[in-house]
Amino acid sequence: MSRRTPLRPPSWLPVDAYILALLATVLLAALLPASGAAATVTDGAATGAVALLFFLYGARLSTREAMDGLRHWRLHLTVLAATFVVFPLLGLAAGGLVPAVLTPPLYGGLLFLCLVPSTIQSSIAFTSMARGNVPAAICAGSFSSLAGILLTPLLAALLLGQGAGGFSADSLLKIVLQLLVPFLSGQLLRRWIGGFLGRHRRLLGYVDRGSILLVVYTAFSEGMIAGIWHQVTPVRLGALLLVEAVLLAVMLSLTWYASKRLGFVRADRIAIQFAGSKKSLAAGLPMASVLFGVQASLAVLPLMLFHQMQLMVCAVIAKRRANDPQPMAPAPERTPARASAG
Repeated sequence: MSRRTPLRPPSWLPVDAYILALLATVLLAALLPASGAAATVTDGAATGAVALLFFLYGARLSTREAMDGLRHWRLHLTVLAATFVVFPLLGLAAGGLVPAVLTPPLYGGLLFLCLVPSTIQSSIAFTSMARGNVPAAICAGSFSSLAGILLTPLLAALLLGQGAGGFSADSLLKIVLQLLVPFLSGQLLRRWIGGFLGRHRRLLGYVDRGSILLVVYTAFSEGMIAGIWHQVTPVRLGALLLVEAVLLAVMLSLTWYASKRLGFVRADRIAIQFAGSKKSLAAGLPMASVLFGVQASLAVLPLMLFHQMQLMVCAVIAKRRANDPQPMAPAPERTPARASAG
């Protein structure tokens, strides 16, 4: 009797199951938005879920791995510069597209996208697929996420100002309490719970994704109740997709060729390209819900679209990088054979 294989989405399908779940969550919020007492409950649940999410991030990050990763400080500085300097500069340059191409709310979401830290999981996965420097990708993504807890809200206060739902010290305090405090708590407790988390990675993955789905439902429910979705037309949505495609293409090209000019080897360039060109949906959504309030659904729309786009494009690039001819290692020197005694 033949062994049955588990059902999996076809490899040619450009949208994975999690993206479909995100789209289904948005549809649910459009049809059945949480309001009244239900909104209060879902908002509280989303806050708790995000705190749990960052607690788990902190508990998983090995302090020893982070310290070892400091040896690649040039690589990490390059990724941080791409994430928190080059991306924001490109976002500011896109301000010239308002109002002819992008509406002010959509531009605010696009600029916020440029301030979000890099991903961890997908950067590691694509770097591994392309046969790049995986340990460097792990540390680069982790450092970016940790730095983003502070840098993203500070940059939002500087560049978005009142566009971020009235950014204030109270907003920063909420982010610290909701994201940074749970993260540091996870780091402190890692000694006792790290082993348990390592044995239950799959189950905790469902917690991660479930938390994000809950945040998406809460944000889009608030948007539906406030009626802000009438501000988005199909033409504006198509323009946003085009702008994001150009943004992604520029960052992928810049991180690949600039890292070559900086003298990085191929494996490091792969890690820089994938860690320096992507944005984290998991980190961006909770911050947007605090910074933008009822405008959060429009603010996270560019991030959700960019997230899907980067997954599709980077999957193609990673497969091509994996098929590239590998550089030949220098042949070991051969010692001359001794003359045999005759």
